[in-house]
Amino acid sequence: MTPIISISGLSKTYASGFQALKHINLEIQRGEIFALLGPNGAGKTTLISIICGLVNPTEGTVLADGHNIITDYRAARSKIGLVPQELTNDAFETVWNTVSFSRGLFGKRAHPAHIEKVLKDLSLWSKKDNRLMTLSGGMKRRVLIAKALSHEPQILFLDEPTAGVDVELRKEMWAMVRSLRATGVTVILTTHYIEEAEEMADRVGVINNGELILVEEKTELMRKLGKKQLILQLQNALPNVPEALAAYALELSADGDQLTYTYDTRREHSSIPALLRDLHDNSIVFKDLQTTQSSLEDIFVKLLKEQS
Repeated sequence: MTPIISISGLSKTYASGFQALKHINLEIQRGEIFALLGPNGAGKTTLISIICGLVNPTEGTVLADGHNIITDYRAARSKIGLVPQELTNDAFETVWNTVSFSRGLFGKRAHPAHIEKVLKDLSLWSKKDNRLMTLSGGMKRRVLIAKALSHEPQILFLDEPTAGVDVELRKEMWAMVRSLRATGVTVILTTHYIEEAEEMADRVGVINNGELILVEEKTELMRKLGKKQLILQLQNALPNVPEALAAYALELSADGDQLTYTYDTRREHSSIPALLRDLHDNSIVFKDLQTTQSSLEDIFVKLLKEQS
């Protein structure tokens, strides 16, 4: 399948000499939700800005649905909708006029039925005649999304889409993003909320210091880099871990009544029955056990530590 976005050898060095991006190669598939993660200053916004035609690259090529963003700018940009981080709107304009005007900027003819559908999908229909200055921060962010969707793009960029909104609205926006994907729109989002990527993304890319250090399917990433822990609550406290169990690298709690076994999710679980047998052979009795698994945030932090 031909990717909807293809990035090859992309670099950006500003006049100050700061290199924001370093030889980025990336393909994003049609209809997927792709999450781009990274700390502040990693290069996320610069990468999005280049793809959307707001910043010129120093070198490299970017194709949006087969159109070169430099040599075929108009066609490429018409395929893309961008929801920026900052809430920038004309405070005195109405919701309807703002979204309709945005469609016109792309040379699209008026299409009231489409604008109505977008506003209804974003729960903005009841606010269509309201001036933007009267809206809450969450509603203003919805208007930004409506503007980005006004010209019927095939690619939607969400740059920190839920920054500053409450948990309830965040979950509503997650549902909205999924519904967009269901219509065939490709969604690329940057986020500081790791749970957002864990909840929604099909694939995850991690960028740091201008370099794309990893691109992986979310489920595969968590399988390969995630860890599980088996936590055993002991019947009787131990003064230390018996030498016979040293191979398991067990951690004993300070009060001696809990053992923790950490194992790689890539390994077979056959080590757990062996551990339980060895505990029995050493007369160690547990009264309860539970397992925990590392989150995407744990993996993200680990990757950044390994690179630093």
